Amino acid sequence: MTTTLFQNASILNPRAGDLSDGDVLVRDGRIAEVSASRIAAPEDAAVVDLGGRVLMPGLTDGHVHVVAVTADFAALKRMSPFYVSARAGQILKAMLMRGFTTVRDAGGADFGLARAVEEGVIPGPRILFCGHALSQTGGHGDMRTPGENELGFCFCCAGLGLVCDGVPEVRRAAREEIRKGATQIKIMASGGVASPTDRIDSTQFAREEIAAVVEEADAANLYVMAHAYTARAINRALELGVRTIEHGNLMDEESCRLFHAHGAYLVPTLSTYAALADEGVDAGMPVDLQRKVYDVLDAGARALELAYREGVPMVYGSDLLGTMHRHQLNEFNIRKAVVPAADLIRAATTNAADAFGRSGEFGEIIPGARADFLVSAGNPLDDITVLTRPDTNLLAIMKAGAFHKNALR
Repeated sequence: MTTTLFQNASILNPRAGDLSDGDVLVRDGRIAEVSASRIAAPEDAAVVDLGGRVLMPGLTDGHVHVVAVTADFAALKRMSPFYVSARAGQILKAMLMRGFTTVRDAGGADFGLARAVEEGVIPGPRILFCGHALSQTGGHGDMRTPGENELGFCFCCAGLGLVCDGVPEVRRAAREEIRKGATQIKIMASGGVASPTDRIDSTQFAREEIAAVVEEADAANLYVMAHAYTARAINRALELGVRTIEHGNLMDEESCRLFHAHGAYLVPTLSTYAALADEGVDAGMPVDLQRKVYDVLDAGARALELAYREGVPMVYGSDLLGTMHRHQLNEFNIRKAVVPAADLIRAATTNAADAFGRSGEFGEIIPGARADFLVSAGNPLDDITVLTRPDTNLLAIMKAGAFHKNALR
């Protein structure tokens, strides 16, 4: 591993929402020292003088589907996993080049893909994965049409979901994903857009099934993330111990109270609704499913306003599919109408690490954290859209102490 010393940096602290001048020493992929004073360069160090440019933590996207190479999930589960992995490699590299050094996969990626990235076989952000998202029969993870009877889901398929019913089955499904190294467990707690036989306003899984999954995750020192749209689905998931709510478009004031009471986080994914409305059919989503996006499109903005007003902690998420992955940074553009730049950066850095139980591991520039950095040509605290133009504004991208882009020379 190399040693790198960044000198004359303007260091962005997401927790405080400010900048401070200093030097940062990186050794063996971790931050070894941060100082407001000049750090003496070790003999083996590569010295990078930033000349006052902004040095900030790499970004985290808390809701991605890196194996969603198409928006047609029924077609996805029939694809060769080798083909899907090859296409996922392209998606992952593009995410890294946008400045995302960690992503949390919400269904589909597994230990093999995460290991390939960790070993450098595939360039991409670090992957926190749930394996298959757990779904009840006819739920958001069940991609059968009304005329299909064969289940067609197994523990090794290329699809994003796994159907399981009843407490014994959901326990076994959760344990299977934990056995395979999942860093969190995901459940489908309400209807969704991309599923052919459910309704947006349905609740999914019985309370005892959700409680069983939460218990299994907790036993393994993990947590549960839940796809949920309606207040009814959100509120009971929070009451039962789910830590992160994905989407949350139809939440209410009681939801806000429960987020605070249970120390939970909201992961809005507004960029995907805008993309689905404009491009969903062209990206492969069946027309009848794409129409469902309008049930939640406008509600997402209202939920964002409510959550921000009530101080609900939020995490950055995009949830894009197929060719729409290129809109990953548009989440900043959409949220900036409501949320200040410092809070947007926090959502994509420290809030994410805190929500995932990894505080101090990534998302901030402190000793011991992973050396995941972006060097920006502008100050995103003044203008968040600096981050939405990575080709010109991200001068360097470092992950785990290694440069993946370096235009500083």
